[in-house]
Parts: sequence; C-alpha cells; structure tokens
Amino acid sequence: MKGIYILILSLLITTNLNAQFWKDLKKAAEEAIEETSDQEITEEEVGRALKEALTIGIEKGVDRVSKVDGYFKDPEIKIIMPDEAKAVEEKLRMLGQDKLVDDAIESMNRAAEDAATAAKDIFIVAIKELTLQDVMNILNGEDNAATRYLEDHTRNELVEKFKPIIKASLEKVGATKHWNTVFSYYNKLPFVKKVNPDLDDYVTNKAIDGLFVQIEKEEMEIRKDPAARVTDLLKKVFG
Repeated sequence: MKGIYILILSLLITTNLNAQFWKDLKKAAEEAIEETSDQEITEEEVGRALKEALTIGIEKGVDRVSKVDGYFKDPEIKIIMPDEAKAVEEKLRMLGQDKLVDDAIESMNRAAEDAATAAKDIFIVAIKELTLQDVMNILNGEDNAATRYLEDHTRNELVEKFKPIIKASLEKVGATKHWNTVFSYYNKLPFVKKVNPDLDDYVTNKAIDGLFVQIEKEEMEIRKDPAARVTDLLKKVFG
C-alpha cells in the first residue's frame, strides 16, 4: 500500500507547480506513511479523490454558466460577433442599429446558457473512465491538466450533442430571428460584401470554449484552495 505514497512523493519532488498545493499533498502522503495500515491512503482512494474533485468542479462550472447571464455577463466567455462579422457590426452601429446588433449578441449568449447543462453527463462519463495512469498524469500535470484531458476526450462528443440543442435554443430565444435580421439588413446595403456565418456552428463552439474556461477555473481553485476540498475524501487525500 505504501507504493502509492512513494509514487506520489517522487512526483512531488520532481515538480515545481503550485507549491502550496503540492506541499499540502506531500504532507498528507508523508503523514499517511506514518499512520497504521487501516489509515493508509490507497491507490483506489487517490483515484476516487481526483474523480470526486473533478465532478465537483464540473458541477459548479456547468451550474455557473448555465444560469442567466452565465455567459452574457462574463467578459471572459461572452459570445460576441464572429471575426468575419466585425465589419457587419461596425457598419450597423455606424448606422444607429445598435439594438439590432445587441439583441443578436444577447440571444446567442442566452442559447449557450440554455444548452450548457447538456455537458454534465458527458463529462461524468469521461471522469468514470479515468485510469490510474490518467489520474497520476493529471496529478503530476499542469494546473489545468484535468481540464485539458476532458477537452481532449469530450470535445467532439460535446459538439455533436450541443449542436442540435444550441440550434433549438437559438430558435427558442429568438437568436436565429435576430441573426437573420442583422445579416439581411446588412446584405441589402449597397457596396458591401455579403456575409452570413453559420450561426449554429459558431455558437456551439463558442459555448464549449466558455464551458472549458469555467471548468479550468474550478480545477485551479480545488488545486490551490484547501477550502474548496469540501468532502472528507478530498481532505484525506489532498490534505
């Protein structure tokens, strides 16, 4: 059973990431070695603790972005007009059509907020499939190692699942109507190059980008802040 402690300690010695977090984890492992066998931290507990931490972070992250203004009022993940539509936005604002553009932007963010909860089940499945090697790679990785793992293993599935939900959400919140109004108005102007980006694809990918930004924040909080380790197992393993 002590093999896991030795492995953890060797990992800690070779990394210089997040000094306080790894110091806490190192201390917990050292103390566990000195305790009786019935108090030892097993490989299974280490794996369960990381999965538990990820699940907590995901639930908090998804809940945060799926609320009203979860995207719209967060400047870091707010969905704005795509790059190819910047000229459209600038031209319409010059013509006093601010509300037209603002309504389109708000409706895109409302659709993302509406669809975000669909990600939770996909993430939970990915977490359950983590192997012990995956766990150790994440523990020994960068501060956002878990987030990057989830993105690598779930992004394609998220796009596939999100797109029809986003499409339905865009219709429900009126985004499609606002989008069509914006580009119909713009494309009728003289001497402009007609533009009409794929709304469903754009909002789907921006919504997923924002979701991972929020999950990364939650992961870093659990790594850095002992108060974020809210269960007995997390406290036992992570100190």
